[in-house]
Amino acid sequence: MNHKRVVIAVLVMALVVSVLIGLCVGYRGISLEALQSDPVARAVLLRLRLPRVLMAALVGASLALVGAALQALFQNPLAEPFTLGVSGGASLGASLTIALGLGVNILGVPIIFVAAFAGAALSVLLVYRLARSGAGVMLPGALLLAGVVLNLCASACVLVIQYIADYNRALQILRWLIGSLDVVGFDLLWRMSILLLPGWLILGAYARDLHLLATGEESAASLGVDVPKTERIVFVASSLIVGVTASVGGAIGFVGLIVPHVARLLFGQDVRLLLPASFLLGATFLVLADALARVAIAPSELPVGAITALLGGPVFLLLLRRQRRYSAL
Repeated sequence: MNHKRVVIAVLVMALVVSVLIGLCVGYRGISLEALQSDPVARAVLLRLRLPRVLMAALVGASLALVGAALQALFQNPLAEPFTLGVSGGASLGASLTIALGLGVNILGVPIIFVAAFAGAALSVLLVYRLARSGAGVMLPGALLLAGVVLNLCASACVLVIQYIADYNRALQILRWLIGSLDVVGFDLLWRMSILLLPGWLILGAYARDLHLLATGEESAASLGVDVPKTERIVFVASSLIVGVTASVGGAIGFVGLIVPHVARLLFGQDVRLLLPASFLLGATFLVLADALARVAIAPSELPVGAITALLGGPVFLLLLRRQRRYSAL
């Protein structure tokens, strides 16, 4: 327990440092003197810079948490929202909503959130069904293959929608494809948090069951885990989280792959520690990645999805090589 507290404390401090870095860097430098005397600098910080940093922290924490949960559930370190097609399904739902010009709310929830959640949930269900044999056994390599194929299909559908949509809506869809964290003010952040918080709490509450599932379904069942129920609940919570983050930030890939793997190398295999560690590391990682995206080619900026893909692609290939799954595929 003491070790866990120390780890969490260190990760919280790292997150605080990353937030400070994210607030300081950008196309316009902000100093303490400027904040005291320049109203424009204060407006940039409070209306643009701070909401964007918080958005990066929310999205990064959410994707890393889901990645760690899915890796434990599927007992596969290559599982994460992007490689399993979940992000692709969510982006397809969001893109369809944009193309149709649906900007209404359902019970106060933007319909784009609902559509992204539905796309993510359908993707999880399809990948899960395709990766299991008739005897209910997860086929080696089939999980990754199903996710890759589903991502390709979703990407093709998004391109078709983008092609037939009008120019303005096609540009909005393009924003989903590359990922963006642009936000003005805090209204969207509050609405996101209301939907994300239940998903976070559910995954945290099932940390023990996921820890046991990571050792194998038969072993977990013998220790009292209701495997089908846990799978369903984790699927729904993961779909909700990915749907909300994709509807706002687009398809930001590989965060759920890189961060849990780093957390596992640093803190071990215990999923009960891995989930909160991944949550905090994910927030730190995406805040720093977004800061890098803003300064890499200043005064212009790179899409943060490109930064995470450039970092995540080599890590994914390394993990794929280590897993020796080529023959299974």
